[in-house]
Amino acid sequence: MSEHLSKVIDILRNVAGFADVKPDEVKITRLGGLTNLVHLVEARGKKVVVRIPGDGTESYINREVEVHNARAAEKAGVAPAVLWADAKSGAMVTHALEHIETMTPALFKSRKGSPARAGAALAKLHRSGQQFDFRFELFAMIDGYLKVLATKDVALPDGYHDVVAAALPIRDMIEKHPVPLTACHCDPLSENFLDDGARMWLVDWEYSGMNDPHWDLGDVSVEAEMDEAQEAELLQGYFGRAPTSAEKGRVVIYKAMCDLLWTLWGLIQLADNNSALDFRAYADGRFARCRALMNSPAFAGHVAAIGT
Repeated sequence: MSEHLSKVIDILRNVAGFADVKPDEVKITRLGGLTNLVHLVEARGKKVVVRIPGDGTESYINREVEVHNARAAEKAGVAPAVLWADAKSGAMVTHALEHIETMTPALFKSRKGSPARAGAALAKLHRSGQQFDFRFELFAMIDGYLKVLATKDVALPDGYHDVVAAALPIRDMIEKHPVPLTACHCDPLSENFLDDGARMWLVDWEYSGMNDPHWDLGDVSVEAEMDEAQEAELLQGYFGRAPTSAEKGRVVIYKAMCDLLWTLWGLIQLADNNSALDFRAYADGRFARCRALMNSPAFAGHVAAIGT
């Protein structure tokens, strides 16, 4: 922790009011994070969150885009204030929200109304009119991750390229029936939602960009391990009504596609020796879930529905 304390203080000193802060004034608590070191910092009567970027993340994360989008999300009213950020290194300091729970799949099941609040938060972001830098393009990102992996010593799951090929007709259907792009989180892990019981906040804008808003809905349903009832509550909270068959179809499609993409992301973490998780199991599990959904009897009907 002493090494982290030194790094935290170096970053904290860039924030107004902390230029001369000393180690004995600072209390730090490690928070979650799969790729970065994130700490709650208490000093001089204030609480902030200090993020130290993870090693190797510069190869696939554009930090200038992240900083722009984090500030835009703050303007949208769904993210805490950015107090200081370095777009070169990826170091960042944000305001620490009070009286919140960092969500998990279990908490999405136990905290009453939380799926609806998540849906409302995403709706607020998507309808904010904010313009994010970067266009989140699913298949371009898959190609980009494959190029990164080509430089690393790690094996793809058996059949990965076959599933990518099977997804090409889905790509064609989505392109034939586009929806307006909006500012999207694009990586809505449960842990990126902070709940105060009345509303949800969103954090971590590393992968954010302009995107089909249904991606966020499908992805959070997968990440929060939502059952049908929870997903229905999420969509009701988002749309203010039940989704149409076309809207539901896009959500289901993106549930499969997010697993396809994040399989590759997990393999990059494995290749970079990230010890936060068993990323071999993570990648293989996500790929198996993607393939199972795409092979399910109802999937073709959901694909067809987006053209109605």
